[in-house]
Amino acid sequence: MTVVRNRLALAALGVLALLVIAAVFSPLLAPDDPAKQQLLARLTPPAWEGGGSLAHPLGTDQLGRDVLSRVIYGSRVSLLVGIGAALLAGVVGALCGLFAGFRGGWPDRILMRFADIQLAFPSLLLALAIVGFLGSGLWNVVLVLGFTGWVAYARVVRSEVLSLRTRDYVTQARATGVTDLTIMRRHLLPNVLPHLATIATLHIAAAIVAEASLSYLGLGVPKETVTWGSMLADGQLYLGTSWWVAVFPGLALMLTSLAINITGDALRDVADPKAYRR
Repeated sequence: MTVVRNRLALAALGVLALLVIAAVFSPLLAPDDPAKQQLLARLTPPAWEGGGSLAHPLGTDQLGRDVLSRVIYGSRVSLLVGIGAALLAGVVGALCGLFAGFRGGWPDRILMRFADIQLAFPSLLLALAIVGFLGSGLWNVVLVLGFTGWVAYARVVRSEVLSLRTRDYVTQARATGVTDLTIMRRHLLPNVLPHLATIATLHIAAAIVAEASLSYLGLGVPKETVTWGSMLADGQLYLGTSWWVAVFPGLALMLTSLAINITGDALRDVADPKAYRR
């Protein structure tokens, strides 16, 4: 089952393509400045409702800021945090998993016990505690979400390496005097990359939701930076009267997470076809 034959995965990839385009070309696509306040136009409904305006297709918030522009600009932070956290966690987790699985012994026991201790704490609560200590900020959020997500990569890579290190080509490489570092780089890492890609895809979605949760609580990216989480926090007081303030960033967050998860499932099916069941 390939991604090309999976219509749901193709639709998810289409959504992700639109998200990337929106993030990269935000200044060109956004109809207005996301921070521009127009108090005379505050809480303007979407264009298709009575009192709406084509100048603000998705309406305005409590300060008269254009909701569509803010949703478009919010995609930048979500993608940056999601991809940055996945890259950081993937690199750290892959290195730890490779080393622990290949070397075994006390390095493996120490790393895995540390991973078990971290898994004992809910990841969001751990992120809240670390962000509260380090302070809010875009790169602090990326660092925290990367630190709290490395365990999944490490455990999967370790499990694969434990199986691969007994293969004939690894034994032959050792017998010919190839160094452990070269074996891990040339023979083991390429075989675990498909699994890393699958985990990274799913981790991006989790990091985006976690960033939105932190921003919603006021502990994520600073308020002056547009994020979907801060938009949800601003719009929660107006759900009964001006639903669009919170609904549209919520829809963007939901569709993005759903599209990334569907894409991750498709990648998993490609990497391990035996796991796929119709």
